[in-house]
Amino acid sequence: MTDAAAPARTKIVSSAHLVAEEAAELSEFEYGLMVANNAFNRWVTRCMAAAGAPEMGALDVMVMHTVNHRDRAKRLADICFTLNVEDTHLVNYALKKLVKAGFVTATKHGKETHYAASDDGRALCQRYREVREACLIETVSALGPIENEEVGRAASVLRALSGLYDQAARAATSL
Repeated sequence: MTDAAAPARTKIVSSAHLVAEEAAELSEFEYGLMVANNAFNRWVTRCMAAAGAPEMGALDVMVMHTVNHRDRAKRLADICFTLNVEDTHLVNYALKKLVKAGFVTATKHGKETHYAASDDGRALCQRYREVREACLIETVSALGPIENEEVGRAASVLRALSGLYDQAARAATSL
């Protein structure tokens, strides 16, 4: 069968009424992103539960990993910036929960508080890594068709598109 005789591919979109002919793929991407985001959030909470912290939500898990990153203390603003979270109250609440659970320490430096992973927090992140490797990395490796380079390219595209969505959000705010 030639390409000319091939049936048209059905677009998989979340909101068909938003599809622009010149960018139908963007609607497909947005739908895929919503579905992937929900799957990812479910994954990180279940992985963290298996690691020993079943009470954590997805944002708590992401904040924990961000605080633990490079074993350096971080300010609330830096954590929000890294995660691209505009509502600092959400991250602040996650930090308070993590401090109360003993996974993060809070140290005042002048007017600012710096957050760092405690020994228990670092151990939790290590257990998370072990669960991740057993449940996700081994599965991805067994699948074969998804190459690390493809995942890296997808990550680059996601970062670029996140910048475009941020720019569009700023533009929409001024309408």
